[in-house]
Amino acid sequence: MNSLPEPVRVVQLPDGTYTYADRLPALHTTAAPQVIHQHIHQAPPDRTVQRIALGSGVGAGAVAAGVYFGPLLVGALTAIAANLALLAFLAAVLSWGVVTVVRSIGGTDGTNAAKTLARARKRRR
Repeated sequence: MNSLPEPVRVVQLPDGTYTYADRLPALHTTAAPQVIHQHIHQAPPDRTVQRIALGSGVGAGAVAAGVYFGPLLVGALTAIAANLALLAFLAAVLSWGVVTVVRSIGGTDGTNAAKTLARARKRRR
């Protein structure tokens, strides 16, 4: 509990009256070094495109376009990536299903062909 302030002290003066100790005349004391609490926050988002546009004299139109179309482009690319991931997952599931159905319907001929193919692959290694 070192962070709490010290309690207020009341002292009796030589004339018999009471007063707070912090109201006494200040004596020459050496001050302790002051502790500075510095809060470091995350930097604001990078505005490189806007700075380049302003620095090259393009104007406010380029800055507005960068501010508007930048997040729009990120959103569009994210949507495209999500669609491609879904299509890849769907293709993997469908190919697994086709392989499973062909193996179950193939019968003994399909099983023998798979074994022969596996043996041929092992010989190549």
